[in-house]
Amino acid sequence: MAQAVDASKNLPSDPRNREVVFPAFRDQQLGNLETPINASPLSKWFINNLPAYRPGITPSRRALEIGMAHGYWIFGPFAKLGPLRDTANANLAGLLATIGLIVILTAGLSLYANSNPPKALASVTVPNPPIDAFNSKESWNNFASSFLIGGIGGAVVAYFLTSNLGVIQGLFG
Repeated sequence: MAQAVDASKNLPSDPRNREVVFPAFRDQQLGNLETPINASPLSKWFINNLPAYRPGITPSRRALEIGMAHGYWIFGPFAKLGPLRDTANANLAGLLATIGLIVILTAGLSLYANSNPPKALASVTVPNPPIDAFNSKESWNNFASSFLIGGIGGAVVAYFLTSNLGVIQGLFG
């Protein structure tokens, strides 16, 4: 086995001798690397279909989608793993805790918007970042307000589904 490995070091046709990591856009001055992970078609497809990078949607819709996802998924750990998990008010406590965290995250977005953030840069995974969504303080503040609305909406939907699970199961089961 060791002889086969030693013999393969001198064969350019051996796939183990191919380079797989290159400078991004073949420019070493960028300080970024193109790897099999961040340059693969699957990762490019996945990242470019996230709401933050999807082309053709308005900045407000981007924020609503991101907020809805965060509000919906943050509700579960607060309701089912929180200190009131074994009480009748566990879902309500989870809803209030989720809304509180969404408000804190929105305040963080607003603070970031007021810090004069840099423009989005093109990368190997996202060669065309959305310019309209994150180009000024006002656009970041609009993003934050839509994120708040979406986050509270997502939390309310999760609360409604969890609180009425018996009724929903009765309709479909």
